[in-house]
Amino acid sequence: MFTGIIEELGTITHIEKQKDAKRITIKGSLVTSDIKRGDSISVSGACLTAVELVGDSFTADVMDETLKVTALGHAKVGDTVNLERAMNASTRFGGHMVLGHVDGLGEIMSRTFSEHWEWVRVSIPTPLMRYIVLKGSITVDGVSLTVNEIGDDFIGLSLIPETMRLTTLGSKQVEDKVNIEVDIMAKHIERLMEGRN
Repeated sequence: MFTGIIEELGTITHIEKQKDAKRITIKGSLVTSDIKRGDSISVSGACLTAVELVGDSFTADVMDETLKVTALGHAKVGDTVNLERAMNASTRFGGHMVLGHVDGLGEIMSRTFSEHWEWVRVSIPTPLMRYIVLKGSITVDGVSLTVNEIGDDFIGLSLIPETMRLTTLGSKQVEDKVNIEVDIMAKHIERLMEGRN
């Protein structure tokens, strides 16, 4: 489990294509400072398992299903990714409960710059819209954010300079794909309510 508070920006240094998977190597000196083989790392919102550790880099196997439903399917060597280690008992819970199980791909629709912040609209797959509430939490590329606007098939987000500086959301362009994870509590509540019918 993660908090959606990004610890560092990593760089994809190698991609090995396999028949129905990819093996991706990512450089990240902070997240590799105290992890061991088998630990979970959120890579732009997708929970991956470190299967190899060499210096300040880790390698993860990315299966076909993950490649289909996340932006990692489009990843290239040199791309920057958001990195967060799994929480531990002493972690400050600054974001919200993030599983690293991406629900679908969104797309940057527009960016409106202001002097001190930026307004970003992100398209959301229609089936996911029912889990999103105004002022609720959402994860975009692994970043815990507050929903400030809801349209029929999009949300609006306010990004402060710190978020833009410390995450890939500062450099994403219009039409770029982003990983979306909706609030897990909304999905659990829906499932419980289905059992009452």
